[in-house]
Amino acid sequence: MQDQPATPDRRHAKGTVADAPPDNWVDRSAPEALRPYLRLSRADRPIGTWLLLLPCWWGLALAILHDQSPRWEDLWIFAGCGIGAFLMRGAGCTWNDITDRDIDAKVARTRSRPIPSGQVSVRMALAWMILQALLAACILLTFNWAAVGLGVLSLLLVTIYPFAKRFTWWPQIFLGLAFNWGAMLVWTAHTGRLESPAVLLYVAGIAWTCFYDTIYAHQDTEDDALIGVKSTARLFGDKSPEWLRRFLVLTVGLMGLAVVFSAIPNASVLALVLALGGPWAMGWHMAWQLRGLDLNNPTKMLQLFRANRDTGMIPLLFFAAALLA
Repeated sequence: MQDQPATPDRRHAKGTVADAPPDNWVDRSAPEALRPYLRLSRADRPIGTWLLLLPCWWGLALAILHDQSPRWEDLWIFAGCGIGAFLMRGAGCTWNDITDRDIDAKVARTRSRPIPSGQVSVRMALAWMILQALLAACILLTFNWAAVGLGVLSLLLVTIYPFAKRFTWWPQIFLGLAFNWGAMLVWTAHTGRLESPAVLLYVAGIAWTCFYDTIYAHQDTEDDALIGVKSTARLFGDKSPEWLRRFLVLTVGLMGLAVVFSAIPNASVLALVLALGGPWAMGWHMAWQLRGLDLNNPTKMLQLFRANRDTGMIPLLFFAAALLA
């Protein structure tokens, strides 16, 4: 059953956020003093952590497929990505809410967030952001120096992203640049160097981000138009399905090329075929989302956006099968 937001009065009485899933673990189980900070990190809405994490795991799987040299250290890279994605997504969301606090106060879906609703001060939010970033840095420093360098570079993208919707109609590209950086970083953490398959995988992830975040942005087109916030949803309007199909083709095509260039040197034909099944099946899941589009139904658009966790998990399962072939 699709999650329905609780009534505004009841949600505000508990300090919860309007678009968080009902009965999420933060509202249900987290210590009360920590709840505003966990909401600031979007811990009550885990979909963003998945969308940041999955490209990292794609990069690790294809790097192992490329050199056919799995190591025990890859288990730590795999786990470290999970912890790091949670922390960096939290730090990024905190920075986003600090910079967007005035905008969020004017949008129905976001005015209940911790800063505009008065649950957390800007000063405490900055301290929370720094704490999360420092913990993430401790994980990054366990990787090789090439990966550490890429991780430091990613901070520039994280810093710029919240301002993108003020100066471009394509803020989704800036989100994609930041959210898929892990595909290159984790490839490099395994191999020690950045190579073309990782870059192709990165660009495929950017196209996928433009797909799902355009769907997400259709929830706020009316409010965004009133306050002058730009997005691909506003730019495309009723032509969004046509553009989403283009993003689908780019995602599948570029990921397919990344698989081919990853597998050709050392992988077997069977492994190549299995790995190519990943972008193929991912494309079908994206096509299923297109069939369910209802641009004027925010609840449906949120449901489709959240379905992208499964979209990104599909190629990972095929890549894992290829590694076992």
